[in-house]
Amino acid sequence: MSRLVVLTVVVIAIGMGYTGGSIVAASPQAAAGGATLDYETFKAKVQPILMAKRKGHARCVSCHAQGGGDAYLEPLPPGTASFTEDQTRRNFERITQRLVVAGDPMKSLLLTNPLAEDAGGSHWHGGGKHWQSQADPEWQTLASWVRGR
Repeated sequence: MSRLVVLTVVVIAIGMGYTGGSIVAASPQAAAGGATLDYETFKAKVQPILMAKRKGHARCVSCHAQGGGDAYLEPLPPGTASFTEDQTRRNFERITQRLVVAGDPMKSLLLTNPLAEDAGGSHWHGGGKHWQSQADPEWQTLASWVRGR
């Protein structure tokens, strides 16, 4: 096989969750531990956190609905303060596919990027660290959702 074909196969295998013996399609909404990401919980508890005003920081939606590689939220319709049902569903799909590992909050960028490094967060997140501790109520709400509870 040509190098390009081999590279393509490797990239596809990694993207689909190659486990060493077989390729298993990765499900963003179910993990090996049985955790599921519930849409209704996302709509009622998670999405409001992403829209919350933050002292000293921008709301998540302010930066993450602007376009580019880090845009995972829909832009709010002009003159509104909430998402439509269709936008909420698209937000859920993007977040569960790109930012969350069901069942594992500490592998979920949604929880680690805005978390202070000394609390277990990553060094990434140009918008600042919204949570100084994993005990923060917002962080706990997101973690509970990711764990499927």
